[in-house]
Amino acid sequence: MKRSKWVLGSAAMLALAVALAGCGGGDKKDDAKKAAGIKGELMIYTSIYPDIIDNMCKPNVSKAFPDMKVTWFQGGTEKVMTKITGEIKAKKIGADVLMVADPSYYLKLDDQKLLLPYKAKEDAAIINDKDPNGDWYAVRVCNMIIAYNGDKLPKEDIPTSWEDLANPKWKGRIAMPNPMLSGTAYVAVGALADRFGWEYFDKLQANGIRVEEGNSAIQNKLLTGEYAAAMILEENILKLAATKKEPLKVAYPKEGVVQIPSPIAIFNTTKNPEGAKAIVDWWLSKEGQEAVVKGWMHSVRADVKEPPGAPPTKGITEGRVKVNWRKLADNNAQIKEEFRKRVMDK
Repeated sequence: MKRSKWVLGSAAMLALAVALAGCGGGDKKDDAKKAAGIKGELMIYTSIYPDIIDNMCKPNVSKAFPDMKVTWFQGGTEKVMTKITGEIKAKKIGADVLMVADPSYYLKLDDQKLLLPYKAKEDAAIINDKDPNGDWYAVRVCNMIIAYNGDKLPKEDIPTSWEDLANPKWKGRIAMPNPMLSGTAYVAVGALADRFGWEYFDKLQANGIRVEEGNSAIQNKLLTGEYAAAMILEENILKLAATKKEPLKVAYPKEGVVQIPSPIAIFNTTKNPEGAKAIVDWWLSKEGQEAVVKGWMHSVRADVKEPPGAPPTKGITEGRVKVNWRKLADNNAQIKEEFRKRVMDK
């Protein structure tokens, strides 16, 4: 059985990417002509938020590929995975391209030999995680961080560590997304359990952590002061702070963020391989990555700046919490059951 390798970006790769980025994309006029000639239909399954799809993804992709009909199916990572599982069993996969949050899921798909190897045009410019055979590429970088309300939390109480969430002074006033529904929350649970031991979640449970179905509930209760601090995706807080001037702030834990380099991949059952390859190339191009940043996520390229309000991507990546992607891929049910038993069933 094939085992994918999770290739991590390094300082050397960063330097190489900076040197090569200018020649990775080819001539823009030629690229535009080729894109305009891409036709047919394409279905993308994704966990990107609906408002980002409507306001960022659809307009940019339609502009880049005016002759191709692109359809989107959106759902949380777990919802999309459940849909694909049924389609695999029925031997009728509906997606051409997959863009969900949990990188470990792509390892499972790779094990099943369901992904189409494709060495993207922008391969040399990608400094984040990627499969050596081109079966998948990180296409957007999300970070699980701690959020707090700057108007309601005294400066001396601002959390600086993941372990601060277990501080008794915040008993009943902390929250996190549900890892049974959220791929990024699942990654965070696995990574933090490896970093601190499962006892960490025993402490959070004893401290009254609330497990919310979605990020909106967490955001709203941070604003009202019901929650003092919460584990949540950085992009949610950056967006609210910038677009609605809300007082929510990001705390980057001293142990590092839990980084989720969410991939893009092509199913080998696609009926439009040229269109799918063109979409991958576009998302990994500088133009596509600038669109990613407009969605408040970080880029996988060295020549695209971080989203407004965030520190440089390079520093966050270098200091991130270690994630064992193979373990997350092979032990999905066990990890979720352990979390459920320790946190949700008590």
